Amino acid sequence: MKARILLDGGNPKVPPEELREVILEAGIGVSTGRADFGVVVGGDGRFGWYGRTEDIPLLFVGVRSKGPAGSRAHLAATTFDELPEALRRIKRGDYRIVEHRRLRVLKNKKSIGEVFTDVYLQRGSESTCIRYNVRVSGMGSKIDEAAIGDGVVISTRAGSSGYYSYPDRIRGDWMDPLAFAELGADEVGLCHITPTYTERKGTGKHPLRYVVPWGCRIELSLYREADARLYGTTNSSEGVKVRMGDVVTVEAGKGCTKLVSL
Repeated sequence: MKARILLDGGNPKVPPEELREVILEAGIGVSTGRADFGVVVGGDGRFGWYGRTEDIPLLFVGVRSKGPAGSRAHLAATTFDELPEALRRIKRGDYRIVEHRRLRVLKNKKSIGEVFTDVYLQRGSESTCIRYNVRVSGMGSKIDEAAIGDGVVISTRAGSSGYYSYPDRIRGDWMDPLAFAELGADEVGLCHITPTYTERKGTGKHPLRYVVPWGCRIELSLYREADARLYGTTNSSEGVKVRMGDVVTVEAGKGCTKLVSL
């Protein structure tokens, strides 16, 4: 059995040499090529990245930290201090593989990738807010709404503990950093990011967050020019530029992410 080491290339949570030693001591080989599974050490951002780019089963490993800059790692199956025992269980065959469906993202009908956790349209540094439309169709859903705010996040079940859960963490003037929402396997979540206004056409309702069935077609577009960026489909901090006239489509993808569950 062989594992592939998958870390943040710029700022890894643990030294690659230390991780390699832990894996080898568990009796598992290390490979930069073909491997039976990948060991990803980091936080949910790094998990989301490898979850959409790797096809082998992945073991997500968090690093314990109480500091504000520490990783939340809600998706972690184990922590780095408990990794030796987790690897021994894997070597014994005491684990299972859980598959998570991905969302496909297109810009102007051209695919720009699939996402494992979430994708979000958000204002860039040159705008104080963005004005945008959200349209949902298919699977018995028909939604047409306009919003003014920082943007909107579209989440899978795997990503529901991230950006999608910010309303759950608000407790009056304080916050609960451990609170999060859950989505079903057949649901996609949409959440407006700190909006000043939303309106669903023909209903008089002002939505903040809701779920739609998996398989729906979701379209995002600007109705006023702004510095808007699409995040989640690239590793770049600048995201993908979205302009007036562009249409971002989010729909069910063909790929899936395989996770090692202990």
